[in-house]
Amino acid sequence: MFVSRLIFAVFLCALIAPPANSKSPNVVLIITDDQGYGDLGANGNTMIRTPSLDALAKQSTRLTNFHVDPTCAETRSALMTGKYSCSVGVWHTIMGRSILRLDEKIMPQYFAEAGYRCGLFGKWHLGDNYPYRPHERGFHEALFSGGGGVGQTPDHWGNDYFDDTYSRNGVKEKQTGYCTDVWFAAATKFIEQNKDKPFFCYIATNAPHSPYNIEPKYAKTYLDQGVPQPMANFYGMIEKIDENVGGLMKKLDDLQLAENTVVIYMTDNGTAEGVLRPGMGGAKKKAAAEEAKWPGYSAGMRAQKGSQYDGGHRTSCFIRAPFNKSIAANQEVKELTAHFDLLPTLQAMCNLPPAVQKRESEPLDGTSLMPLLTHEQAESWPQRTLVVHSQRMEHPQKLHKCAVMTDQYRLVDGKELYDMTKDPAQQNDIAAANTEVVEKLRGEYDQWWKHVSQKFDLYSDVPLGAKGAPAQELCCHDWHPDDPATPWNQSGQAGVAGNPFVNGWWAVKVDRPGRYRFELRMRPEGVDYKIPAGEARVKIGDQEATAKIAEGADHATIEMDLKPTDHVQLQTWLTTAEGKSRGAYYTMVRRLE
Repeated sequence: MFVSRLIFAVFLCALIAPPANSKSPNVVLIITDDQGYGDLGANGNTMIRTPSLDALAKQSTRLTNFHVDPTCAETRSALMTGKYSCSVGVWHTIMGRSILRLDEKIMPQYFAEAGYRCGLFGKWHLGDNYPYRPHERGFHEALFSGGGGVGQTPDHWGNDYFDDTYSRNGVKEKQTGYCTDVWFAAATKFIEQNKDKPFFCYIATNAPHSPYNIEPKYAKTYLDQGVPQPMANFYGMIEKIDENVGGLMKKLDDLQLAENTVVIYMTDNGTAEGVLRPGMGGAKKKAAAEEAKWPGYSAGMRAQKGSQYDGGHRTSCFIRAPFNKSIAANQEVKELTAHFDLLPTLQAMCNLPPAVQKRESEPLDGTSLMPLLTHEQAESWPQRTLVVHSQRMEHPQKLHKCAVMTDQYRLVDGKELYDMTKDPAQQNDIAAANTEVVEKLRGEYDQWWKHVSQKFDLYSDVPLGAKGAPAQELCCHDWHPDDPATPWNQSGQAGVAGNPFVNGWWAVKVDRPGRYRFELRMRPEGVDYKIPAGEARVKIGDQEATAKIAEGADHATIEMDLKPTDHVQLQTWLTTAEGKSRGAYYTMVRRLE
C-alpha cells in the first residue's frame, strides 16, 4: 500500500510540477490550535463571526474530508515531515514524546534548499532544547513560545497571552500586545522584509487553546446571545484570529504578492470548547450545558479533540493558489486527505527538491494532492486507506484509540464499523453485519502498524555539553514519567505552581567529556523561588551524587565528571527534611570549561 502510493505520487508530481524556470510562489501556512471543523461560519456555524476566514474559504479549494491527528504535537510533526507522526517519534504532547527526531527532514529545509526564506511565528511544540528548536531545523527566523502553548512549563515563566516574552531564534524577547496579534505582526514584518524573494511563512497560533484568555470585548457579544463560558472566550479568540487573517490578506494585496502566494489555512485537531458535552463534568457543568441557549456546533460529527471518532481529527483545510488557474476558487475536494499530504503537495506546487530520504525504505506517507486540486489525472486517484490514532502514553499500544479510514468506512478501535456515506455522525455500528470489511481493514491496520512501529524503542535525546549549547535547561514537560501526572502547565494544583510530589527522567546523551554542573530548581532560572531545605540528588546513568539544600536557597548545585555517552537517563530529586521527594521541575546542566 505505501510503496505503490509513493510511486503514484512521484509520477504525478513529475507530470504537474511547474517548469524549473517559473517564478517560485510564496507560501503562507496558517495553523490554529484546538479549533474544530464546526468553529467557522463557512462550515455552517451560525453563531461565530469569521468573515475573513469565510471569504478565504470562498477563494480556496476546500478539503472537506481532511484529517489530522487528534492532538497538536502529533499533527505538527506529520505536517512538517510528510509522515505519520508516531513514525517520527511524536505520539504525545508531553513526556519527551513531542520531540521530533533529528534524522527527519522537515518542510522548511525543503524550502530553504529551493532558495526560500523561512519564518515561523507562534507555536512550535516539537522540541524546546538544542538542536530540536525551529531555528536549528531550517527556519531562518523563528519567534515562538515554549512547550505546547503559552503558560506551559517550558514557556517563559508568567506568560499569560498578554505582553509576553517569547524566544526569537533562541533568545528571549519581550513583546507587547496579545499573542495572536504578536504572531501576525511578526509574520507581516517577515513578509515585508522578504517580498522580493520567495518566502515560506508558517504562522502557528496558540489560540484558541486554553487558557481561554481574551480581551472581554471579544466574548461580550457571544455572552449576550447565550453562549456559555468558556465557549464565549473560545469563540472570541477565533474572532481575533479572523481579524488578523483579514489584515494579512490585505497586506498581501497591498504588497502585490497575493496573486503569487499560496495561502493554506488549517487546524490541528478537533474542537476543544466549541461543543458542550452534557454527559461530562460535575453537576453544575451538566446543568449549565443543558440550560445553554447555544450548545455549540459540531458540524454533525461525533466527539471532540483527542478522540478517534471524526470529531477529534476531521478539520478544515483551505488552499488558495490564484497563480495556478487550474486550482479553482470555491470548490470542494471530498476525497480522503490528510495533513501529511501538504508537504508533497507543496513540493509539486512550488517545484521544491524531491523528498529524497537517507533510507529508501522510508518514503513519505503523504501524497501530492495536485491531481485533486487541478482535476488533472483525478480519475487515477487511488482508493486510500489511512489511519489516525491517539496514544498519549510512554509506549504506543496496538489498537489503542484508533480509526482506519477509507472514503466510505471508519473502523474504530479495530471493532466498531461505520459507513460514513450513510452515517456521518457515527451512531450505528455495523461491524457485526460486515465482518469481511472489518477483517480487511484490520489487515490494513496491521500493515500500517508494522510500517510505523519500527522505531518505537528510540528516544529523542537532549545533548548535554554540546558545543552549540554548553548549557541546557531541562524541564519537567519532557520527563519520561515515574508518575503519569507530568506537570505540563505552570498554573494549577497539578502544574508547577502546585508543587506536586512527582518525578520522572530525561532522555539525554553526554556530548563531550568534562565536569558538569547541575543546578536543581522548582522554578526556571531567574525566577526568585525558595526550595525546601533537605537533600538534592542527581543520577545520570550509573553515576549519582547528592548535596545538602540550605535553608532559603533557590537552587541546589551538584557537580560531576562525565564521559561521552549515548542514550542515558537523567533524574533529579529534591527531598524535604520530612522525607517527601519531588523531581526538580527545572534543571540547568552546564559543561564547565
